[in-house]
Amino acid sequence: MAQKKNGKIKWTDFRVAAGTKVKLKDIPTRIEAPFKTKEEYHQMLLVSSNKLSVLQQMLYASGGYSLLAIFQAMDAAGKDGMIKHVMSGVNPQGCDVFSFKAPSSTDLAHDFLWRTSKCLPQRGMIGIFNRSYYEEVLIARVHPQILAKQNIPPKLIDKNTFWKNRFKSIADLESHLHRDGTDVIKFYLHISKEEQRKRFLERIDVPEKNWKITPEDITERGFWKDYIQAYEEAISATSTKDSPWYIIPADDKPTSRLIVSEILVNHLAALDLAYPKTNKKRHEELLAIRAQLEK
Repeated sequence: MAQKKNGKIKWTDFRVAAGTKVKLKDIPTRIEAPFKTKEEYHQMLLVSSNKLSVLQQMLYASGGYSLLAIFQAMDAAGKDGMIKHVMSGVNPQGCDVFSFKAPSSTDLAHDFLWRTSKCLPQRGMIGIFNRSYYEEVLIARVHPQILAKQNIPPKLIDKNTFWKNRFKSIADLESHLHRDGTDVIKFYLHISKEEQRKRFLERIDVPEKNWKITPEDITERGFWKDYIQAYEEAISATSTKDSPWYIIPADDKPTSRLIVSEILVNHLAALDLAYPKTNKKRHEELLAIRAQLEK
């Protein structure tokens, strides 16, 4: 997986083909870096960031398509830093970032897709979901007490079909979004349990990072195998040709950022974006404006 070709990582190797039964233990959390020095890494990220910036401007100007990038991961996998670094060159006017924490009482009173549906990107925009509706087939599956708070009629919760139905609801939503012009791509930042342990220790040892760790983080770490199984089933069931999952080796943050940046660039480029063409009527309008400005 993820072989380098002519010194570059082949970004398509991280894509989960539709129908694939994912086994995360067989997928590396670290690969050989495509750079040798920090300076080389920063230069590569800058080049990719500039490409992303140009494409984002065309996306915004054309106002037809939109892009939704979803980031999911275990704790300490680097979602926040990923979004910060990869999107650093994008005009904030054309990008919205939403982070989804525990649902409110109002959220719980609606269907499980309701609170995220309100935040979907409008045409011309890039939407970033830091966690998403996938939490409803991940944390809600690992911790059944969370599902109980949603007040779903008991007869609708059949252990043989409930999660499959949620997967179908998600796939149907993403299929609908694709048909309507929203390109949906999903990233699972694949971190090892050992690397997570090291990052948790760093959050204890570095005063500026103390705020990032809580006792609940360690409690959740005890459910590692349950989360891995939940991720495997969710990714397997919802990675499609039009709305794929990408499993990103996340033990090495710089490499993971380069991969994600390259994937975003390629997805936007595939939309064949262009600035709006100036027709005759618009050209005459521009000439009239010029005449007023030159008086």
